[in-house]
Parts: sequence; structure tokens; C-alpha cells
Amino acid sequence: MEELLQLDQEVFLYLNNLGTKTWDWFWVFITHKFAAIPMYALLLYLLYKNLGVKPTLVTLVFITGLITCTDQLANVFKDYFERPRPCKEDFMAQGRFLMDYCGKYGYFSAHAASSTALAIFLGSILKKYYRYAFIGLLTWAMFVSYSRIYVGKHYPGDVLTGIFFGVLIGWLFYKLHTWVMHKYFNV
Repeated sequence: MEELLQLDQEVFLYLNNLGTKTWDWFWVFITHKFAAIPMYALLLYLLYKNLGVKPTLVTLVFITGLITCTDQLANVFKDYFERPRPCKEDFMAQGRFLMDYCGKYGYFSAHAASSTALAIFLGSILKKYYRYAFIGLLTWAMFVSYSRIYVGKHYPGDVLTGIFFGVLIGWLFYKLHTWVMHKYFNV
């Protein structure tokens, strides 16, 4: 386990130090949860356009549940494992930390989990209407996930675990959503 943690630290420092001042603003912007509001508005419009009012409202309830589930599961893991974030470690003098607030524990990344779960869920719904919806949303989720390493908040292992849980939860919510849409809305 010690070797795995050491590897995670080394890969973190490598990826974190790939950053440059030229691109720092971009990754700080991407990692901010409000940066995607225009995309969320577009997705809401596309859901409404293709599903109608009631199915869109039900889908919003599913999205609320999905985000709550990923966020709370990440909090349970953080409180249980109590793994300090890289920005709390002494070796961070060799890395780059671009945020104002570090946070206490980091295993696993709620940003990675939530963005991946949302991408899997909405990408699966919208791919039948828009050819590149799934790959576009997954690309966005990977940008958000990598941004957590770039800004110094998470180890790669934190991010990969978040992506894993995001895929799992996004897929489960999509399957449940599909069942509800067929049973109650014939969609």
C-alpha cells in the first residue's frame, strides 16, 4: 500500500507540474463548479426540447439525486479514509497549488464523481438525439477531473476512484431513469 501511495504522489507531482501560468486561469475556471452553468442551461433546453416538460422535470429530480449520491458518498469516503489532500502535504513545495482553500481530506474526488456521473447519465439520454452528446459530455467530465490534479486539490488515485464511482452511479441512475420513462411516460 505504501508503494501505491508513493506512486500516486509521484504521478501527482508529474501531472501537477505540467501546468504553466499561461493555462492556470483555464484550469482554475474549469474546476469551479459554476463554470458549467451555461452548459447546464443548454442541456436543460435539450432535455426539454426532446422529452417535454414532465419527463424533463423527472429527469431533474434524477440529476438532483445523482449529484447528492456522488457528493455524499465522496464525503463518507473522505471521513472514513481521512487521506490528506496533496495541498496539505509537505511535498507540495515541489508542486503547484492554485486555489484559495485546500480542504481537509481528499479521497475521493467528488468533482470527478459528480461530473462523470452526470456525463454518463445525460450523455446516455441525449445520445439518441445528438450524435456527439455522450463523447462531448465525457470529455467535459475528464477535463473537470484532470483540473483537480492541475490545481493541486487531488491525487490521481482520488480522481480515478471518483471517475469509477461516477461511471457506476451514472449508469445505475440512467437504467432507473430509463425504466421510469418507459413505465410512466412511454418515452
